[in-house]
This record gives sequence, structure tokens and C-alpha cells, in this order.
Amino acid sequence: MSAQPSNALRPVGHRIGPIARAKDPRGTLARLATYFGEFRARLVLVGVMIVIYTALGLVGPYLMGVALDRFIATRDATGLARIAGLMLAAFLSNNLFQGASSWLMAGLSQRALKRLRQDLFQHLQTLPMSFFERNPSGELMSRLTNDIDAINQAVAQNVTSLLASVLSMFGILVAMFVLDRWLALASLLVVPVMFWFTRFVAVFTRKGFTELQKNLGALNGVMEEAIGGQKIVTVFRRNESVLAAFRAENEKVYRAGVYANTYALLLMPLTSVLGNLFVIVLAGLGGWLALQGLVTVGIIATFINYGQNFVQPLRALSNLYNMLQGALAGAERVFEILDTPSEADDAPEAKTLEAVRGSVRFNHVTFGYRTGTKVLDDVSLEAKPGQTIALVGPTGAGKTTVINLLTRFYDVEQGTIEIDGTDIRDLKKSDLRRKLGLVLQDTYLFGATVMENIRYGKLDATDEEVIAAAKLADADHFIHQLPNGYATVLSERAGNLSQGQRQLLSIARTLLAEPSILVLDEATSSIDTRTEARIQKSLLRLMEGRTSFVVAHRLSTIRDADQVLVIDAGKIVESGTHQELLDRHGFYHQLYTSQFKGLAL
Repeated sequence: MSAQPSNALRPVGHRIGPIARAKDPRGTLARLATYFGEFRARLVLVGVMIVIYTALGLVGPYLMGVALDRFIATRDATGLARIAGLMLAAFLSNNLFQGASSWLMAGLSQRALKRLRQDLFQHLQTLPMSFFERNPSGELMSRLTNDIDAINQAVAQNVTSLLASVLSMFGILVAMFVLDRWLALASLLVVPVMFWFTRFVAVFTRKGFTELQKNLGALNGVMEEAIGGQKIVTVFRRNESVLAAFRAENEKVYRAGVYANTYALLLMPLTSVLGNLFVIVLAGLGGWLALQGLVTVGIIATFINYGQNFVQPLRALSNLYNMLQGALAGAERVFEILDTPSEADDAPEAKTLEAVRGSVRFNHVTFGYRTGTKVLDDVSLEAKPGQTIALVGPTGAGKTTVINLLTRFYDVEQGTIEIDGTDIRDLKKSDLRRKLGLVLQDTYLFGATVMENIRYGKLDATDEEVIAAAKLADADHFIHQLPNGYATVLSERAGNLSQGQRQLLSIARTLLAEPSILVLDEATSSIDTRTEARIQKSLLRLMEGRTSFVVAHRLSTIRDADQVLVIDAGKIVESGTHQELLDRHGFYHQLYTSQFKGLAL
């Protein structure tokens, strides 16, 4: 295998990490807002509804004060009934507008996030192979699910709450100053204290939950590794060490959980105490002003009610802060992928690849995955139509890189690759790849039926064509032994099939696609020689009449290949037939005697 960019091994699963902060919250918020641009009219309507139900929330306490001063004090039952009806109407209208705004916001946010999710997944389909080699699939899945879910929770569920909380606090302060400026000024003395205490607790709460999520991530990794590698754990009798690692991480989660939740639970009683302090200040000062005849009892009651209501949005704001920060950080991670350049488009004058004879030529090709590092150095080779070219050499020599360049997963830095005399960079990628058939070492099958997995090679193939391809691949006999034959649904990564059976289905899928040029990249290196012998017949049928490139250590096709190319350190050091190279007693002879002798060659 060639030297390629690698990633450190890491558990893949649900991403649990610390709450991150957005690097550019304003820019991210502005960009996220563009996804809601088409719903501008509905957003305005939601905003109007929030203003209305926030205002209606302020009407109730005011009407209560009026009731005390005008009707209870004067024992006016008719007026009291009338104002009670108004209060009921205000409360009902408040709930109605609140429910309607939440329903509208949920609907439009889901439409916007549907488009964002669609854009992200669609863009992933256009990214070059190098991107996927640098980024683990679990990380990409996290951006498609966890990050967008964080945006969803913040936008669909909490944006209206955030706006309503801010408006409510502002409206309460304005109403207080309208009713009595001295009581309002007294309230302002308490408000900064409430903000400071709330922020103080929120800082420690955020710190605690960040540590908790970090430790949960480590615990998740231990569990996933233990469950995923249960066979290895059992064979090497490492059950106790796994348990010890689990206990250690579980203890960290316990301690972090106690710390985080202690501060989180402290927020509610603290805000309640501060709310009571607010009420005490208002009641004390209001009572003194009432004794002086400066305010009425109704105004004092209204202020006390407003004071209690002021605590609720303050508490909501402190709870929403981390969630909104996490949502903006998640949006940044999504936009980071969307900003990744797509795979280079076809040239404007790209040619359509029609019938292919199968002539392949590498002309002085030089390539490296990283700047300054050459994996292939001035490589030239030629495959005539129908020939089988075997690529052999030590690990990291550059064999798979030849395949990556032929399929245009990467483009050459220097030199050219030609098919039937045309530079492949002048061809449409879709046409080029349609004419190439790949059978890889790591066979990938989908969680679908056997029929659907084979048909993946040609989506418009009939059932009869699929079955014919399976018969040619010598897979039909074992498929009929499956519980539902061709309708059998494969488990994740076809875990309910043997490696040999998976490879036969891969060969059937490639046969159905009818490629003109075939690539076998270590196609049987992970199976035993007896299974390989059975698969060999299917491979020979697949290769018949096609230009074939075979990357292998022990395929018997090496012996019968028209040309064997020996690659070492990115250069072709020897070429010829199997016997010719053995007779030279050179590098290939050394490889053969050290690795191949005694194997089925």
C-alpha cells in the first residue's frame, strides 16, 4: 500500500465534547440568518407575536393593581368582575400568541435547517477524496447530526424564549418607571446584584458541564472500544483491565457530575432568594411611600408582581447562554465544511468518454500527497488493451497511489495519464469512473438487500441481469442459501456474511457495471488461500477481455500477468513477466523468495 495521509485512531460514535465557543459569533449568526431569509415575512410575524404576548404578560399585574385601588378598596363588585374578565382575556391571549409563535418558529426553523442539512450533505458529495482521508467519518457524522441538532434546539426552541425574556425584562423596567420612578430606582439597585450572582453561578456551571462532557467523551470512548473490540478483549483476557479503565473514567464522570449539577441546582434557589430580596426591597420602600401617601397599595402590588416576574427571564437567559454558544460553535463547524473547496470541476471543454479500447499510459508521472514528499517519482508505464498489469512491491512503495491517480481521486502534479491517447484530465470524471471497475480489499456493502447491493453497480439493471452477474461471480449458490435469498437484508457492513462472500458480491456488482478497465486493489489479501482459490475463477471471468491492474501480494494472477511492474520508493525498478523477473535474480526475486514462495502463485 502507498503512503497516504492518515488519521490517529480514535473511537467513532456519538460526539460528546466540551461546549465550544464560536470564534466569530457575529459572522456565524449573520450567515446562519441567510437560511431564514426566505421566511422573512413569517419571522416578522413571529416577532410581532412575541411583542404582543410579552406586552400582554405585563398587562395582568397592572390590572391587578388597578383592581386593588379602584374596585376592591371601593367594594365595587361590578367593576371587579369586569377587570377580572379583562385579566382572564389577557392571560388567555398571552398563551394563545405564545403557542402560535412557537408553532410558527418551529415550522420555519425546521425548513431552514432541512436546507442547511441538505446543503451540507450535498457538499460532502463533491469534496475530494483527500478530505475524507483527513477527517474521520465519525467527526463528519457529528457535524451532520449533533451540530445541526444543537442549532435546532437553539433556534427552534429557544430563540423565541430569548427574545421574549429580553423584551419582558425591558418592558418590566419601563412599566416600573411609568408607574413610580422612586420604586423603579430602588429596583435598579437590586438588578445589578441579581445579574452578578446569576453570572457568577453560570460561570461555574459552564465550567462544570464542560468538564462533565469531556469526561463523558472519554467514558464513551472506553465503552465503544470495549464493545467494538470484545473479541480481542476476551481472547487476550483483558476484561479486568477494561473494567478498571471503565471504573476510573466513571469516577471522573461522577465527580464532574456532582460539581456541575451542584452549581446548576444552586441557580434556582439563588434566583429565588434574589427574587425575594427584590420583593422585600419593594415592599419595604413601597410601604414607607404608602404611609407617606406617595403611592397606592395597588402600585405596590403591581411592583411586587413585576419583581417576581423579572426573575424568570433572568433565569432563562442564564440557562440559554451555553446552549446558544454551543449552537453558534456548531454552526461554525458546519460552515467550515461548506467552505471547503469542492473537488476540481471538469474542464469546460471536457470530453465525453464513449467506447474504450483500454489502452492506458502513464507518462513521467510525479505525485505526492503532501508538499515536498514524492510518493511516485517519474513513473512511466503502458498497458495495452486487454492486458493484465500486476503492481508489486513493499508496503508504502506507491502501488495504490497508481490506482488513486488512474481513478482521479487525486490529479497528477507532473506528467500525464492517458486512456486511449486522451489525457484523463480532459475527460469528464463521471464518464471516466463509469468505465472503471474497482474491487478493493475492504469490501463495502450497504445495509440493504443482496439484490440492491449488486444493483448498485448499475441502478437500472433488471433482476435477471443482477442474477446473471451473481452467477458469473459464482455468488448465486450461496445467495440461495441465505434466509431470503436475494431479498436478504444485510446487516451493518454485511457482518452476516463471510469475507469471501462479501468479496463475491463485490465482484458481481463490478461485473454488472461492465467496466472497460478493471482495478483489483489487494482484492483477496484478507482471505485465506482456499477461499482465494474459489474466488479466483470469478476474478478471471471479471478480467476477461478487460485491461486490468492488479495490486496484490499473493494473487495467482501475478504469475499469468502480461506485465509485472515492481515499484519501490515511488519508482518502477523492474518490469517484465513473472518468469523473466525471477530469472534476473533482482528485487522481484528477493520479494518472491521472502514473501511469495510457498504461496499459491
